[in-house]
Amino acid sequence: MSKEASYKDKKVITIGIVRELTGLTERQIRYYEERKLIFPERTNGGSRKYSFADIELLMDIAEKIEDGVQTFEIRQEMMKEKKAADAKLRKKMIQGQLNAQFGMRRI
Repeated sequence: MSKEASYKDKKVITIGIVRELTGLTERQIRYYEERKLIFPERTNGGSRKYSFADIELLMDIAEKIEDGVQTFEIRQEMMKEKKAADAKLRKKMIQGQLNAQFGMRRI
């Protein structure tokens, strides 16, 4: 299932542009990466590259931090959301396999 990545997911934006778009400092952005809240790609030269989806996530993180939520709590929430999404995808895949194997339809 190799779909081409959406433009929102392509990591092509430099940290300087991210800083301008979000109003965050480079230090804040790097801190969120250090706290494993954001995962930029690295170029061969070591520069960070972000996506539009990363920018949206950074803005959500900054808003939660401003509301007093700790980075640990944000990471836990993100992990719960990822587990729920993974479980939903797994269920869809199993249903697809059953449909293919037995011609079953979703009830």
